[in-house]
Amino acid sequence: MLQRRLKPQSMRTASKAALAACGAPCRSSALLRQPGAQCGQPYIPPSLPAGHCPGGGRAEGGPPPPSNPWAGRALHKAARRRQRAQPRSPAQLGAMETGGCRMGGAEPGGPAMITLEDLDGMAEESPDSAYHSNGSSLEEEAERMEDEEQERLLSYWQSVGRGHQVDVPRDMAEPIQQLTRNNNPQERQTIPFTLIQRKEKLGDLLYEKRQYGKAKWACIKMKEKQYEQSICLGFMKLMRYICEQNSSGLYLGITIPIVTIVHTNESQSEMTQAVTVAYYLPEVLQDEPPHPFDSDIIIEEWPSTIVYSRSFRGITNEDSIMREINLLAEILESPELCLQDTFIIAGYTNPAAANRHNEIWFLQRP
Repeated sequence: MLQRRLKPQSMRTASKAALAACGAPCRSSALLRQPGAQCGQPYIPPSLPAGHCPGGGRAEGGPPPPSNPWAGRALHKAARRRQRAQPRSPAQLGAMETGGCRMGGAEPGGPAMITLEDLDGMAEESPDSAYHSNGSSLEEEAERMEDEEQERLLSYWQSVGRGHQVDVPRDMAEPIQQLTRNNNPQERQTIPFTLIQRKEKLGDLLYEKRQYGKAKWACIKMKEKQYEQSICLGFMKLMRYICEQNSSGLYLGITIPIVTIVHTNESQSEMTQAVTVAYYLPEVLQDEPPHPFDSDIIIEEWPSTIVYSRSFRGITNEDSIMREINLLAEILESPELCLQDTFIIAGYTNPAAANRHNEIWFLQRP
């Protein structure tokens, strides 16, 4: 971060004061004198060490000048402008040779003496002015990059949404960006469960039997024409809730998986359109969940449940879900112990991901 070294006004005042002490003849010496100091007596403000000339030279007998590239550069430019604009007479050159305050310890015949007009111009080239200029540029650049990132992410989600016949509105740009920035695997909280059994065959995992404890979930019911439309629109609503659109005004943090409750007809031949998309509230929010601004989102407490879980990858639609339901039903020894018309799809990656990690859950009857 850039830091201010000397404000323009304070630099100008300090420079004038130091010039009064450098012993150089000056047309404006009366103006440069400080209260309580006689002409020729040093007046050294706290910001300039004794003996230093603000132009980079030093008063007679003083220590070597400090390294101050900003002040030296500004004064050098000012003197060069004056030198080009006003040709020097022999008398002026003689005065400079006998005792002028020279830039950077220049030899006689070098740049002209510093005057009040030069100091007035220093405010335009001072470190503080550079700070404001560069600071503003950095802020504008940061804002531009942030806007470009938002547009890029929004365009990507809109492109994915069109593939599922879902319109991703512009007001999703900020939640999408915030969720993407916080998409650190180490910071995701996995829903806690107790592993009861793992069923394997020839080294391949067939399913897991788990127990999930009683917990609060933020839920939203959807009933779009297609399953993909329901989960995309429902997930976007939950994203807004997670990303500060809640009574706490805070980013709540992502938990995985995001789950969707689906239902089938009695013959388990097809899915119904009604689904519930749910977000597990982080442990620290379980006792007092933030209130959603969206009235469609309901906080529900689910009882402790035993599930049979099987992993699968790829898209989730009516066909793939029904295939996974039938496959797990064949693998389980006693599928009749589970609900026959209600299942859960657990998603470990967002709906916009190309290769999703999913699970199908069978729910054991209470």
